[in-house]
Amino acid sequence: MPIRLIIFILTIFVCSCKEETKKGLPHVIIETGYGDIEIELYTDRAPLTANAFLSYIDSGFYDQSNFYRVLSMYNQPSNAPKAFLIQGGIWKSNNALAQRLQGIPHEPTNKTGILHKEGTISMARNEPGSAGPEFFIMVEDETGFDYGGENIEDGLGFAAFGSVVRGMPIVRKIHNLKEINHYLDPPVFIKTIRRK
Repeated sequence: MPIRLIIFILTIFVCSCKEETKKGLPHVIIETGYGDIEIELYTDRAPLTANAFLSYIDSGFYDQSNFYRVLSMYNQPSNAPKAFLIQGGIWKSNNALAQRLQGIPHEPTNKTGILHKEGTISMARNEPGSAGPEFFIMVEDETGFDYGGENIEDGLGFAAFGSVVRGMPIVRKIHNLKEINHYLDPPVFIKTIRRK
């Protein structure tokens, strides 16, 4: 292979790597009283959900919010599919706003390919298309939250849209805090969620 061709191919490869870095996925920081959690949002694979989350952040909805709920081995019925997660948002801090926000169209895991693994962030919902600003972070792998899983009756799963890249020890610390009937007592204060 001629040397000029090799140099040309290497130049294209290096330039494309730099371009990919410039167009990197957005990262956000959840600032809690226990430390920061950094999350990468998959705007490329779950654009509706990830961009809705970013719009809530940009609007300041998560300022002075909290993590308020945990699911663990000890607070779920013995015959129910188990889940291990922490849930946060504005349900307790600004419920009136949470009720007013329009639902996000459902992006199931069989379309996005984002599975509910340890550290995955996903949107809470009732029926498909009802997700709003309430989110949860998986403490363990949870296939029951994926499309076809058993953790929600309709089998359509939840809309995963990112993953923790730094701060899983903080997630686990919150998960292990005192709770009553799966509600943290007291809730964990979120100072803000901001873009990095």
